[in-house]
Formats: sequence, structure tokens, C-alpha cells
Amino acid sequence: MPKESTRPGPAGPGRQAVELAGLRRRLASMLYECLLLLGVLALTFMVPLLILGAGTNYTPPGGVLWLHVFLVLGAYFLWYWRRGGQTLAMQTWKLRIVTADGNPVSLQQGWLRYALAWPSVLCGGVGLLWALVDRDRQFLHDRLAGTRIILLPGLPKA
Repeated sequence: MPKESTRPGPAGPGRQAVELAGLRRRLASMLYECLLLLGVLALTFMVPLLILGAGTNYTPPGGVLWLHVFLVLGAYFLWYWRRGGQTLAMQTWKLRIVTADGNPVSLQQGWLRYALAWPSVLCGGVGLLWALVDRDRQFLHDRLAGTRIILLPGLPKA
């Protein structure tokens, strides 16, 4: 069951109760996000790469390609996190990313969370499995970056 906590609200010194999003809802949102990111990568990665390869018969080195993917996805996430705290998938699943204090995520904190999420997910999902033992059921990259995923109020729990 998601925990409720009282945190200072972004609007001022008053306190508001926020509910941390449940693990199933966050994992479902991540799965949906992966589907959406296929379109983002097709547009910003595969199409330019095909045009470059067809026109010049050149393929950039693997490290350059990975850097491109890292930066494109980072721009996607930071754009949405800084403008409302929700990616497209998070909007669908009624989730929002906030700081531990309940405030919007700063640019630096967003980049930190994004960078920490890569090893958290790619190293066998250890950062996701961390949520099974974390006292607030937070992912490791959220714990380290000082962020939380909250459930927007007035919605059924999943």
C-alpha cells in the first residue's frame, strides 16, 4: 500500500498530504514510457541515421550513437519533468515527480536522477528491485537523487 506523507507543498509554507505512487503503477508507467520512447528514438535517432547512411554511406562510431541516445532521452525527460513534473506516460498514469520536499525538480536534480536511472535499470534492474526493500518503496535512483514519484490526488489506487 502506498504511503502517505506530509510534505511542504510547492505553493507555500502550508503542509499538504501527498501519497507516494505504488510500485505497480510506477512499473506500468515505465513500460508505457518505453513504448512512447520508441517513437521518440525513431524520429530523432533512426531517421537521421538512415538518411546519413543512405546519403554518405557513413555510420558514426558506437560511442557517438550511445551518446546521442543518452542526450536525446535526457532532453525528453528533462523537458517534461521541468514543465509540470510529468512525462506523457506519467500523465496517463496520474503520476508526478517532485523533490523530497514536494517541490518541482530542479534541472540539476533532474539530470542527476536521469543519469542514475541508467545504471539502476541496466545493471539487471537492481535499482528497481531496490524498491522491494526501501522503506518508502522508492527506486534507488529516486532515493539517491532526492526525488519521489507521487500519485495525483483523487484517483483510484492501482
